[in-house]
Amino acid sequence: MKQTMTEDESGWVQIQKEQAVAFGKPVPSGFVVRQGSTAMRVGSPDKKRDRPERDRLLEQGVLVPDENPALFRFAVDHVFNSQSRAAGVVIDGNSNGSHWRPATSVPPIEADARSIFTRAEIEAAMDAFDRHSLTGENAEIFSQFGEPRDYWVRSSRERPKRVYPTKPLVGFILQKIDLNGGWGQKADAAARLHNSGFIIVDQDDKPVPPPERYDHLIRDADRIRLCARNYFIEPGRERNAPKVAIRASQIAEAMDLPDAFPNICSALGGKKFQQLAQVPPPTHTEPNPSSSTIFTYKLASQAEVATVIEAKTTPTRSATNLILYGPPGTGKTYATALEAVRLCLGDSAAELLRAEREALMVEYHRLSSEGRIEFVTFHQSMTYEDFVEGRQPMTGSDDSEETSSAGFRLETVPGIFRRIAKRAETGLGKTAICNRITIDGRQIYKMSVGFSRDAGDQDLFEEVIEGGYTVLDWEDIDWSDPKYEAAEEILKTCQSEGKIEGPVTLQSGQVSITDTFRNRLKRGDIIVVSKGNRLVRAIGEVIGDYEYHPRPEGNYGHRRAVRWLWHDVAGVPVTEIYDGNFTMRSIYGLRKERLNIPALERYMNSTIKGVDAGAEREAFVLIIDEINRANISKVFGELITLLEPDKRLGMPNEIRLALPYSKLPFAVPANLHIIATMNTADRSIALLDTALRRRFAFRELMPDPHVLPNNVEGINPQKLLRTINERIEYLFDREHQIGHAYLTGCDTRAKIAAAMRYKVIPLLSEYFYEDWSKVAAVLGDAAQSNPRFLVRDVISAPPGLDSDTVSGVRYRWRVRPEVQGDRDGGFDFTEFEVE
Repeated sequence: MKQTMTEDESGWVQIQKEQAVAFGKPVPSGFVVRQGSTAMRVGSPDKKRDRPERDRLLEQGVLVPDENPALFRFAVDHVFNSQSRAAGVVIDGNSNGSHWRPATSVPPIEADARSIFTRAEIEAAMDAFDRHSLTGENAEIFSQFGEPRDYWVRSSRERPKRVYPTKPLVGFILQKIDLNGGWGQKADAAARLHNSGFIIVDQDDKPVPPPERYDHLIRDADRIRLCARNYFIEPGRERNAPKVAIRASQIAEAMDLPDAFPNICSALGGKKFQQLAQVPPPTHTEPNPSSSTIFTYKLASQAEVATVIEAKTTPTRSATNLILYGPPGTGKTYATALEAVRLCLGDSAAELLRAEREALMVEYHRLSSEGRIEFVTFHQSMTYEDFVEGRQPMTGSDDSEETSSAGFRLETVPGIFRRIAKRAETGLGKTAICNRITIDGRQIYKMSVGFSRDAGDQDLFEEVIEGGYTVLDWEDIDWSDPKYEAAEEILKTCQSEGKIEGPVTLQSGQVSITDTFRNRLKRGDIIVVSKGNRLVRAIGEVIGDYEYHPRPEGNYGHRRAVRWLWHDVAGVPVTEIYDGNFTMRSIYGLRKERLNIPALERYMNSTIKGVDAGAEREAFVLIIDEINRANISKVFGELITLLEPDKRLGMPNEIRLALPYSKLPFAVPANLHIIATMNTADRSIALLDTALRRRFAFRELMPDPHVLPNNVEGINPQKLLRTINERIEYLFDREHQIGHAYLTGCDTRAKIAAAMRYKVIPLLSEYFYEDWSKVAAVLGDAAQSNPRFLVRDVISAPPGLDSDTVSGVRYRWRVRPEVQGDRDGGFDFTEFEVE
């Protein structure tokens, strides 16, 4: 195992082992590991592992699975304040974490005596405390501390109650009730939270200054940096704000530092804060330093963050067009899984999984569920309309948000190739993957903006996209008054002023939908805009509260500001991100368990500018099984030209063509790879189109006897397969050999006999067009002195037929009868027994 350690001038240490690379640096409270660092999933096998600690970091979201299945990735900066015993976390695989600290560091302390916690841990403990107050949950911890007396801590999130007692929070994190409060020791509750970058306050939320006599408490610029990150930068990231502005006076007021403006401005403008908070150098107002100095940090593009990792540009991998061909049973379809995973995750990851079929298939199915791998089997009825796009009849109820109609209409429906090509266009590069917009804690809503077949629908859709908002119709009433935070007040107004006829209840659309749009839809929530019931045409993030903007038409006056993350006028099938069609309701919450989260995040991030410029993007793979069973020219159409690697999207000779039904411009993305299989033994299939053949690489897969055992109860399957194939190649050709898959899994003589009786012999009879003399020659039964598999009977002349007039001898061939209780099933494997 290769392991290297290097240190730069700023004190950051790079630790590399195998494929994992971590960047860390000593800080006053321990050792910080930079966001984006990777760690081996499994530690050194000769050391004791502490998997609970690793699992805790996974549960907290500090560690997340990397695209390389052998690695974890740090989703945030993480401080190890003691020797980590999580073998899967420590980058050098050393279970005591010795390389994470300088040699001069203080002796380690126990894991449950950690002096600092992550922001996520502390906020999660506050969430648990709130649940306890409402439901009594976790009473075994919280109820043991009684009423708080001296110290509270301020939450870094907007909450109805932002002040929490310190000891119950620390007790919940450590799952213990025997601990001290106050500042006196590094392990005391107030001291831990203070050193974690949280502000200790009294019960009235007034900051409590830390005692000067304790050296173990962080102070000055270190404390300012931690608090600025926890209370300003990280909340901004949670809101997905493009930037965060911090006024020096805000820090001074929050931390009760009235005379520390020079120190505050120095801390906020320095490189240490940029590294700690993972932000690029800020802009600031003048004068500096001053209480009015404002530092503005850009959060939208992490590509501009000053990191210790040297930025490298990876050229786009040339698109792969590959056909695996060979006789039946040689593992062509079996091999497509490894090829697809290799293209998606890289050669090194695939090599790790090559010998572990179960682990390989886990990754294969994960990538398939994310929409990065698609599988289709060609057949004689396959058409261009199935594969690229075609017209399908629809009724009003299939795709309408209005009253359904009985009439039929033809609508363009994308085929599997167009769907995965569209998906590949949204594929993110490695940097964007690290900075995906998380949707944990947010609600996702389906929303309609107009009706998809109204004359003014397109104009309304373009208006909201350009204006940066979404709109709702229903009652033309101003709901801005704070009293409408209650649905009952909306109901009363609808009953007295509403224009929609009929009885009105809380469940009526004008009440429930208005309440959802005005009150339940929160900042940071995601809206998915539908086009009919079967398409998605926009995804956005809500960034503003309810506003009323009356329109001359008297409709769509209700508005929420939205940051549009992706939109497409034509729309994409709803099944790309959801497991069913939408309903006609104007706005409602989508169940997260039915969402394809990775696909949704790809669309949400696909239009971010300046991210991953020139970097290799996520790979997508289309597997076509039995590609030569369809009429290739008819199925592929103009794709035959677009498939060439140099004519892909973004390549030097890029070609776009207008699709015949939708009339939309179309190009094949460079990150979409195609793997196909072709059975060379099927004589009923025409040869591949020459133009398509030129655009694919061909890899032959022939029978491999070595994958079979050489001794199964005295039979040598390797010798059996090799001998049969040599005779087939002599009598017929090499393309009609028997693949090793026919005998794979045959671990007894009886199973080998069954494979020969029910699979191999029927296939041979088809190969030789019922010429049983050749079948017998292949099986070694040409001489009938000792038949092994086939029995040859002489056909005697029927009564009334003069046998003298019949020239030659006629034979009847039959498979040797199955003998009950015979472990060989009636076959004689003498020739193929182990030598």
